[in-house]
Amino acid sequence: MFNFDEANKKGKEAIDTALKSYSDVSKGFQAIATETAEYSKKSFQDGVAHLETLAGVKSFEAAFELQSNFVKSSYESFVAEATKLGELYADLAKTAYKPFEAPVAAATKAASKAAASVAPAA
Repeated sequence: MFNFDEANKKGKEAIDTALKSYSDVSKGFQAIATETAEYSKKSFQDGVAHLETLAGVKSFEAAFELQSNFVKSSYESFVAEATKLGELYADLAKTAYKPFEAPVAAATKAASKAAASVAPAA
């Protein structure tokens, strides 16, 4: 017999889990957006400061050295930011997958059990 109370309870649990998951994923996207905005702002400010400094340089050699140092520091900053964003995306993926860990593990266990029972013994 179908138990409406049990179905209602399971439905409520599923909705609560989904809402918590959506909230956690939303926080992850918000952290990524904040980090990206902060990096963009800092990168722009560094570029403007570099152009101001470059405008005051008197020799080609000094300008070349200044530009080389700026490119090197910009690249290192970009690599560090890309690494940080990669970690944030990895954390976001783990957070998004978390509600599905138990059901996927149970389904995998059931499928491997069914496959083992069907496979002929050698």
